Amino acid sequence: MGCSRKIVESGKASFYADKFIGRKTASGTVFRQNRMTAAHKTLPFGTKVKVTNLSNGRKAKVRITDRGPFVEGRIIDLTKKAAKRLGMVNAGIVKVEIKYKKPQR
Repeated sequence: MGCSRKIVESGKASFYADKFIGRKTASGTVFRQNRMTAAHKTLPFGTKVKVTNLSNGRKAKVRITDRGPFVEGRIIDLTKKAAKRLGMVNAGIVKVEIKYKKPQR
């Protein structure tokens, strides 16, 4: 039986500055603000993650395509499209909970 464990992390989320548009991400894809993608320090590229903004309960599903954020206390860096869905563009940085399935080995 394939029983995958759900992993939950909490911390702060931020979103990419526009200066990264068109640059290659760590996975080799081109960065675009209008995609539902994100950066995480360790999750495998392609991992699907559900992000919940803890201040308003809004959720977004993103795919990991890059490494980062490299600021202490931050656990995920989102595209502007994902940040808008979470209602965090004005705040810039919000507390979030992320959930994903533990990769099968």
